[in-house]
Order: sequence, then C-alpha cells, then structure tokens
Amino acid sequence: MATAKDRQSLAVWEEFHKSLLRGVEVDNSLTRQDIERQRAQLERDPIEWIKFFFPAYAKYEFAPFHIRAIRRVIANDEWYEVLSWSRELAKSTVAMFIIMFLTLTRRKRFVALASATIDSAKRLLLPFKINFESNPRIRQFYGEQTTIGQWTDSEFSCRCGAKFIALGAGSAPRGMRNEAIRPDILYFDDYDTDEDCRNPVTLDKKWDWAEHALYPTRSISEPTLVLWCGNIIAKDCCITRAGHLANSWDIVNIRDAAGRSTWPQKNKEEQIDRILSKISVKAQQGEYFNNPVAEGKIFKNLPYGKVPPLSKFRFLIGYGDPAYSDSRKKASSTKALVLVGKLKGVYYVIKAFLARETNANFISWYFAMDDYVAHKANVYWYMENNKLQDPFFNQVFRPLLRDQCRDRRRELYIKGDDRKKTDKATRIEANLEPIDRECRWVFNEQERDNPMMQELINQFKLFELTLPYPADGPDAVEGAVTINDIKTAEMEPTYTVSYAELNEDNPYRM
Repeated sequence: MATAKDRQSLAVWEEFHKSLLRGVEVDNSLTRQDIERQRAQLERDPIEWIKFFFPAYAKYEFAPFHIRAIRRVIANDEWYEVLSWSRELAKSTVAMFIIMFLTLTRRKRFVALASATIDSAKRLLLPFKINFESNPRIRQFYGEQTTIGQWTDSEFSCRCGAKFIALGAGSAPRGMRNEAIRPDILYFDDYDTDEDCRNPVTLDKKWDWAEHALYPTRSISEPTLVLWCGNIIAKDCCITRAGHLANSWDIVNIRDAAGRSTWPQKNKEEQIDRILSKISVKAQQGEYFNNPVAEGKIFKNLPYGKVPPLSKFRFLIGYGDPAYSDSRKKASSTKALVLVGKLKGVYYVIKAFLARETNANFISWYFAMDDYVAHKANVYWYMENNKLQDPFFNQVFRPLLRDQCRDRRRELYIKGDDRKKTDKATRIEANLEPIDRECRWVFNEQERDNPMMQELINQFKLFELTLPYPADGPDAVEGAVTINDIKTAEMEPTYTVSYAELNEDNPYRM
C-alpha cells in the first residue's frame, strides 16, 4: 500500500508532468533529416538549445549573468564552478539546463547529484527524470530516454548513455561507475543548512565527505565538471569553502551594486520591494544578498523605554553623519542625524533620521529636529567633519545650511566635528558596547514604529567589526555620546589645589 509520502510524491510528479506537456509543443511535420539539421544547429548555441527544449522553464529572457555562466561552464570540460545566486535567480534551473545539454550531447556520462539529505537530492533529481521521461521535444530530437531496469527516483540510466544518481551527505559513493566511466559531473545543490553551519563539527564532517569521499570518485585522467549551487548562508559554510577553490565563484544578488534588479525581465522593482518588506533585514541580507549577518552579536540589548521631558535635560546633542552621495538611490550611502541626551548616567536616543537622502534634505532634518525639540532644551548641533570631509562640509553643506536659514527666516548653527577619529568599527564597539551591556541607554519608546528608528535598531543589531551592513546610524550615536561626555566634562567645575595643600599632612613628602 502506498504511503502518504508516496502519494504526495506522485501528485507532485503528475502536476509537473501536466505543466511540462502544456508548455512544450512539437512540430510533427519535421522529417528525420530536418530534425538532424535543426539539432546540429541548436547544439552550436547552448542558449538557443535551452530555449527550444525548455520553453516551459525559460519563459523569462535570460539575464546577462545567466548567459555568461551557461557559456562559461559549457565551454570548459574540466571546470570548478560555484553559483551563489540569490533566491529567485534560477540557479538550480540553470544548472539543470547545463547538465541536460552536456549529457544529451554526450559530452558527459555520469552525474552524481549531492544534497544535504537523500530526500532533498531526490527532489532535485526529479525535474531531470521527468524531462527525460516526458519532454516531447527531447524525445523527438534525441529519442526515448527511459530504459528498462533501474529507473527510480534516486538512480537511473538514459539511452543517451548518461547515468544519474542522487546522494545525501554522508552516503557511501566510493566505487561508483557507469560501466567504465567514473562520475564526470559532481553537482552539489542545497548542500548547506542553517543548523549544520551553526555547528563547526557537523560542518567539517559535511565538507570532509564532499572533499574526501565524493570528489575522489572522479577520474584523474578524464575532465570533470564540479558544480555547486547555493547561497552564502554563513561566513563559513561549504559554499564559501568551495568558492575559494573554484575556477569561477559567481555571486549575484537580487539587486546589483546600483540597487537595480539583476533580473528585471522577471523580478520587477516593486515586486522585490514587496517581498523584502515582509521579512527582517537579517533575512533579506542572508537570502537575497549573500550577506549572512549575525543579529545581536555585539549589541544584544538595545532597550526601548520612556524618555523624560526634554526640559529635564541640561542640553541635548544633535549629531549628523553625512555621506558623499547626493542621492536617494538604493546603492547610495545612508545619512544619519540623531538626537541624544544624558540624564542621571543614562543616555537617551530620543529621535533619529536615517535614510538614503539628498544633501538638501539631510540639512532639512536639522530644522525638523529643532522643531521637534521646540525650545524645551538647549541643543548643540554637530556634523561629522573629518579631514576628508572638510571640503565637502565647507563647500556643500555650509551653503545649503545658509540657503535654508535664509528661506526659513531662522538661524541654526551646525558645528563641524573635526576631531581625529580612530577606526569606525572598533570605535563604535569600544565606546557603545559597554553602554549597551550595562543597559545605560534607552531608545525612545514613542519612536518604536518610526521606520527610521527601526533602521537604526537594525544597524545596531547587524553591526559587526567587518561592517557587513551600513553602520552610519551607530556612528552618529557614537559621535553624539562622545560629544555629550565632552560637553559635560567642560561644564563641571574646576578645582585648584595648591602645592602646599597637596603636601599638607602627607607623610611621604620629601
């Protein structure tokens, strides 16, 4: 009797089979000579070959990175490739196209597909099996591929001469052969898991199996394709280890360095925005930007709380961290302006502006922050102004401030913070981590739902010394905290002790 799992697998196969037949039409008027001529023509161009045989899959035009990868892998018989493409960029599908091309054209004869478990390996092997069984154009141009005998969901041999086998990490692959042929395609997909990457012992075991058990099944004298597909889900994972060995490690995110969709034919900007808006920044970075960041690794508390009335503060610090870019584009740097006060040994992060913004709007934040304070406390306004930024501060921001003061008919003075600063990452950690550890700061509870305050919290949560995520907000907070301490020290009374008083009643004086 079939199990529930068997019935589920059968249902998946039937739906896959129906969709495949719906998407692939066959021209039955072609003669054998026509077929031979067209097949030879298609095989000269793998991109056209893929579009012809897999129209149900290739319904969106390939992006340039797809085309480069397909041509690069197919052009090299002996090759080691790692595809770290974001979700929704079709890395497994493109891998299938490449492998089907190489096996049906008889350039490769034995495919070993390895995944984290045997079940995931079978799932990844299923599209290959169904296309060999049911794709009508493959049958028309290359003949019936199914064979009598071993034709299972984990292992099968095709009439084109290629053998496919699915393996879970830790299986026993030694001695695998297809007659006299050793595996000449080693294909790893969905091999890393989050749980395995959190355990260094398990990770080492999985890598050892790939490196010591599966890889040596290849022939030394015959060319072999080693192909990995997977996102960078941890700083140390099998994908990163393979990437450092590869002839080509192709890392493509859902958006490029300019903040645009890398596959606009399929993934529109508004669609990407919608998807990303539903998940945390940590998940966005890991799943769509190949940037695994550890949440709460350095700043673990970040408490929200009630801010006392602003009139209780002796003074406040408004500190801005500008950026050179004058743009709101996704690829530009973030600008930050924070309002911080200190009362009874506790720092209060009262309000924050933090976004990719134009220079003019960055200056307007100071006026908006000033309106928020509404003369309830004295505010010292600062802007970071190191040696590199000084020309920018004087030539760009000062004129913008002067123009806005004139237009608004009010005065606001911003002082450049020209202190010589140490390394950004270590400075933020050294000066702010003890404050967080001892919970000596509070983030304004009333600003919890403000997207800019949320982004500030995200930048703290995702902060690491390697700065894998923007840290302009924490940098501004560090500047405000430091200036606050400097101002407080300046306002403390100075006591003068005479030499005589210093030596009075001192038994150790000379």
